[in-house]
Amino acid sequence: MTTNTRKKCLVEFQLAEQPLRAGEVAIVGAGPGDPGLLTLRALMLIQQADAIVYDRLVSPQIMELVNPRAERIHVGKASGCHFVPQEETNELLVQLAIQQRRVVRLKGGDPYIFGRGGEEAEFLVDNDIDFQVVPGITSAAGCASYCGIPLTHRDYAQSVTFVTGHRKADQTLELNWQVLAAPGQTRVFYMGLHNAPTIVRELTAHGLSGACPVALVERGTTPLQHMTVTTLDDLVATIDREGFQPPTLIIVGEVVQLADKLARPALAGWHSALAGPVAASRTSA
Repeated sequence: MTTNTRKKCLVEFQLAEQPLRAGEVAIVGAGPGDPGLLTLRALMLIQQADAIVYDRLVSPQIMELVNPRAERIHVGKASGCHFVPQEETNELLVQLAIQQRRVVRLKGGDPYIFGRGGEEAEFLVDNDIDFQVVPGITSAAGCASYCGIPLTHRDYAQSVTFVTGHRKADQTLELNWQVLAAPGQTRVFYMGLHNAPTIVRELTAHGLSGACPVALVERGTTPLQHMTVTTLDDLVATIDREGFQPPTLIIVGEVVQLADKLARPALAGWHSALAGPVAASRTSA
């Protein structure tokens, strides 16, 4: 047997094994929506699970890959409208595991990046439930790539920051705006539509140019992808005019202007409001 054959057999064996035991919970990242972005381990687990506890951000295409005999329990959440409170979801995972079910907690994106996976893992530990975590491609990376936006680039952005644009009920969006407004970085706001006016006001007040390019990406990597490139000054008007709805990412930074060059305009919903020198050269920070 050749070395390559042995390696292939090893991979096939690892994929065929039973990694999910009865009474165990797997917290699994489903990625941003395109089923082609699922990890092999995520696919293996959802096809073995007895119970799938899933969020609204898990795409229908991915749900089609789930074990057809598994119980499917929807606990989806939307801003300000929780289908199932987080505390009940935590308890549900424990009860399913106690029943000796093989449980997959399936989350859009990556479970440990604004996915509350850490809270659920803590609750499982506190209740002596075995668990594992399978990372997923976070929506920032997946959506940006599909829209022709490199989150870092030597000429434009030497760092990238993932920011939650949403806080618990009635809490203000208190961020380190001085740091976020500094040049040479890309800022990705998750769940930021409602607080877009605050994002614009604070970033510009702390020195970021209103001409800074901004991308809005709704349902990125899916057949319903809707993407627009605009500017910070025009962000709120663009959201209203084009009717963006959650889930939508807001990507702020000079790298966004590369979408005019790198994105495929044939993608559904692609549109750029940048033109002329704004799209062709770097704007001031």
